[in-house]
Amino acid sequence: MESIDALSEKLSDYLDSGQIEQVNKAFEFASEAHSGQFRTSGDPYVSHPIAVANILSSYHMDEDSLSAAMLHDVIEDCGVPKSVIEKEFNKNVANLVDGVSKLDQLKISSKTEAHAENFQKMILAMAKDIR
Repeated sequence: MESIDALSEKLSDYLDSGQIEQVNKAFEFASEAHSGQFRTSGDPYVSHPIAVANILSSYHMDEDSLSAAMLHDVIEDCGVPKSVIEKEFNKNVANLVDGVSKLDQLKISSKTEAHAENFQKMILAMAKDIR
């Protein structure tokens, strides 16, 4: 399982400390929202958002995109309202998270397809917010 510390170190190659702080805040928010939830592997659920953010960091995505990666399941899986995400972060992050949640109605038939589909959903959600 990847750690938030390892991700933060990777992000320091291209983001400033304030931007990394926002991503870390999103991690803390997601950790609390997903508290008590586990992956089928037995890992804490929050290991998944860290993995998604790590993938996006390899494309040097900005702090809003990385924060949305951390938060992408909190609306659908945890019942966190979009308005709370907007208040805690900003409108861009809230719109990205909401966009991914709305696109989550597609049927997935394999693990590889699921990973590709999640990446595609993130890209589609960002289409309204070209960076």
